[in-house]
Amino acid sequence: MSSDSDGRRVFVVFNPASDRGRAVRRIDRFLSLLQKHLPGFEHAGTSRPGEESLLADQAITEGFDLIVAVGGDGTWSNVADRIVASGKENVALGILASGTGNDFGRNFGISMRNPDRAVQALANGFVRHLDVGRILTGASPLRPEAGPTETSKGRHFLNLVGFGFDVAVIEDTAGARFLRGELLYQMTALKNLFFYSGVPLVLESDGPTVDADHLMLTISNAPFFGGGYLIAPAAELDDGLLDACAIGNTPAFKRLRLFNAAPKGRHVVSDHVQMRQSARFSVRFPSPPKYEVDGELWQAEGTEVIVEAVPRALRMVVPG
Repeated sequence: MSSDSDGRRVFVVFNPASDRGRAVRRIDRFLSLLQKHLPGFEHAGTSRPGEESLLADQAITEGFDLIVAVGGDGTWSNVADRIVASGKENVALGILASGTGNDFGRNFGISMRNPDRAVQALANGFVRHLDVGRILTGASPLRPEAGPTETSKGRHFLNLVGFGFDVAVIEDTAGARFLRGELLYQMTALKNLFFYSGVPLVLESDGPTVDADHLMLTISNAPFFGGGYLIAPAAELDDGLLDACAIGNTPAFKRLRLFNAAPKGRHVVSDHVQMRQSARFSVRFPSPPKYEVDGELWQAEGTEVIVEAVPRALRMVVPG
């Protein structure tokens, strides 16, 4: 699927800051492989968080029809959001893993283990139409470089929106210096299993209302999060639905059992876990909450966050 062989114009967005800055060391390797398997591409790197959105907008405006995002879940999500928001039906997303979690890539066997194989799979892949999620209420990204008018109203996501414990873990991982990837998440998650106080919320959807204090709530488009935890085992990328997982605010030892069951999705059978599947969710809080969107933190403008599925909205190149 090279720009030479089928007329595609390929633009590659690198995020050197992915994987806590380690991704910069992989750029030359990726450039060499891309030149071999996707000759004729153009590329650029980000210089600040969130800049991949701007680069994607520019590439779409200039007529590129395959935007390859090299990074992790946040990078992929930012580029996917701009592709879907453009409304252009001829633009597709490609992804290469060079981030911390890379959870969305797990759905397609995309990882950092073999860059050569990953680039070949991208070059020889096919286009699949995937669902995305969309946040209908306003919020602001919690990063210093965010512009004053930047908002998540209408923001699309690939993987999930998370509240509560998930946010606390991400805030903790931001200060870590020596760990990374799955081990980093596991260690910070273990700490918060014992010390996080929980969050009161009301979740409404097609199913029964959930109204109680919770350890966490995730609303997922895809099954994985947190470096490989199967948080929503029934989630599918083309069913037009989102999957919510509400985990009650249990004592620490019960939290630990759920945490140990989650890698294989066995937490869902617990009496402390409520699963809901719907095309639209509303979540209400006593005060405007923080939440995560594919690993990046946002601050809601109000006390209600509304999330919906957008069926088959994204064209993505996946391995054959």
